[in-house]
Amino acid sequence: MMRFHDGRRAALVVVLGCLLAGQALAAGDVARGGDVFDSECSDCHSLKAGKNRKGPSLFAVVGRASASQPEYNYSDVLRKTHWTWTPEQIDVYIKLPKASVPGGRMKYDGLADAGKRADVIAFLSTIK
Repeated sequence: MMRFHDGRRAALVVVLGCLLAGQALAAGDVARGGDVFDSECSDCHSLKAGKNRKGPSLFAVVGRASASQPEYNYSDVLRKTHWTWTPEQIDVYIKLPKASVPGGRMKYDGLADAGKRADVIAFLSTIK
């Protein structure tokens, strides 16, 4: 049996998670995603450019660098991630935000349902 150093094990888990996330994302439904956004995200996030709420605007979020909205005050830990909000990264983040960015300020427990995550990501991909 092959043993991994903790860093290698963590990297392997991330890679496998991204591969599996990509499979789930392929089935996202835009219309259902709008409903998921309304019920899960809209209290804290706007879809209008530059209009922030408790959280930053999610206008054109797919493909954007993390913590890059100049008019929003992000947590230091999120600024240090240097992520790009790809569909796969969004999936990992919204599944368990507090585990993805320990010490971050997002007060959302996460969206466990992979289908709903795929739907909301498909929806967000249309907001440009």
